[in-house]
Amino acid sequence: MHLGSYDYTASFIVVGDSAVGKTALLRQFILGDFPDNVTATRGVLADSRPISVLGKNLCLRLWDTGGHEKFRAITRQYYRGAAGILLVYDVTNRKSFNNLVDWLEDIRRHAGANATIMLVGNKRDLEDKRTVRYDEGEAFAREHRLLFIEASAKDIDDVEDVFVNTTIEICQKIDTGLLRDESHGIRIGRSEPPAPWSSWCAC
Repeated sequence: MHLGSYDYTASFIVVGDSAVGKTALLRQFILGDFPDNVTATRGVLADSRPISVLGKNLCLRLWDTGGHEKFRAITRQYYRGAAGILLVYDVTNRKSFNNLVDWLEDIRRHAGANATIMLVGNKRDLEDKRTVRYDEGEAFAREHRLLFIEASAKDIDDVEDVFVNTTIEICQKIDTGLLRDESHGIRIGRSEPPAPWSSWCAC
């Protein structure tokens, strides 16, 4: 897509416990590779990628957040301006699943009422180490009215679908008027991309 060819810019924030694979998911989505070593995100980092769904061209502004408790106050500042929120847990880490209740409470308190929340069970490739069953994640999502998917940032499985499915619901909300402007994490047309935290592409 060339400069200025976007119908909308939509802001996403990726949250969840430390070490659940938030940065790896984003890197796989943006660059198509899996980093051998990922350092813990400190605070909030940003990048962007173009995507096309339902006949619309969008630039996704993607905010990666540190999962450590000391960064939670910083993360909360970004909820209000997010059209899409990816809530990530590690299927091999029961604690990261148990902590979803606290993360969701934060989201409900600070995010817009019409933000789309996708629950993502990451590290599906580590089946022999799994401690959280698929049906548990599915049941949690159903109970709290969230989208749900399991994925593997390492094996690329369903990583694209994490973002595509979330963006589809966002576009449907735009069409029905539930998301209208920057207060809902949406801007008509292209905005200046956030400064990338690496050499990743920016749309």
